[in-house]
Amino acid sequence: MQVTSPATPAPPLLPPTLRTLLGLAAAAVVIAGIFFAKEIVGPIALAIVIVVICEPLRVPLERRGWPRWLSTTSVIALAYGILLAMGALLWFAGNQFVRLVIGLTDDGELGKRLDEFLAWLESLGITEQTTDSLAQALDPATLLRLASDVGGTVLAVATALFFVFAYVIFMAVDAARYRNVPGAFRAPHAAAIERITRLNSGIRRYFIVNAAFGAIVAIIDGLALWWMGVPGPAIWAVLAFVTNFIPNIGFVLGVIPPAILAFVVGDWPMLIGVIVVYSVVNVVLQVLVQPKFVSDAVDLSLTLSFFSVIFWTFVIGPLGAILSIPLTLATRALLLEPNPDALWLRWITGDRTAVPPGPPHEHVAAAEAESDAAPEDESRTDEDPVPDDRA
Repeated sequence: MQVTSPATPAPPLLPPTLRTLLGLAAAAVVIAGIFFAKEIVGPIALAIVIVVICEPLRVPLERRGWPRWLSTTSVIALAYGILLAMGALLWFAGNQFVRLVIGLTDDGELGKRLDEFLAWLESLGITEQTTDSLAQALDPATLLRLASDVGGTVLAVATALFFVFAYVIFMAVDAARYRNVPGAFRAPHAAAIERITRLNSGIRRYFIVNAAFGAIVAIIDGLALWWMGVPGPAIWAVLAFVTNFIPNIGFVLGVIPPAILAFVVGDWPMLIGVIVVYSVVNVVLQVLVQPKFVSDAVDLSLTLSFFSVIFWTFVIGPLGAILSIPLTLATRALLLEPNPDALWLRWITGDRTAVPPGPPHEHVAAAEAESDAAPEDESRTDEDPVPDDRA
């Protein structure tokens, strides 16, 4: 007689609370690692986004019979063109800003307007401590130091772009090989491939639409500032273009510098004019028109979009404000979308694909209609005998 050993019992699963705590601890470790390596992670993320944007250029070229190496070179050339355009805009805006601040400081107009503004704040009952802090922040000497630091900032950006140039080459070459993934692994990894394809498409549409609307906003704002006589309209047009990529708070960041400068050179009427022009242009284009074009690309709630800017800026620096939406989309695609139990979390983030087919009110209406089709006979009591159909 053969004696069989009892089966080894399966180890008990961790309690849900402990699993949640372990997940949060792992996320904190990953975020800390990204924070300490932000000088590397930031350029890599920018390079990935640029390659994702430029990758569709390969398709029509290969259809025309171009060899793979030549189509890859074209993708790299397009990516380099985007990087060079970004660097040129930053260099131009930084150089013009330095000249503008130095000119206003030498004329003494900036200090005069600052004294008048602080006196007006004190007349409104603002505390002296608050006005002193504001005076220190807007002091001409402080602005001169800020202008001198622009050169170091441009150098740091140029160094980051140098690494991005190198990363783009490697990623563009690998992207040519990754195009064969759907044909080779479609059956076992169809869901993952679909998520990556949807993520790439969403990132691509998001940046293309933002670039188009950012250019329109920058041109209109720049021409309006030039017509009103605000110094440096080209600088603020570049700033409006860049801040258009920052969701929710980009408009505020773009309007503050030209508004302050308008007050310095033109007093309250010019300040109000700048705020009105920026508000009308940005509300019409960025609030009413642009969301209709990016709604399919970015299914994120407004609250999450706002906090993603703050979070990613803290983690990887100023570049995180521009890449906040792609990084948030990538995080959701990697962590939430593969988990079937995270549908409600995806819905909270704004993902419309996480909603089951048919809105909830349709299910409620169907249930009510079914109950109305077979009403209960209120005249029959519990003591009445149940009729027998067999009789």
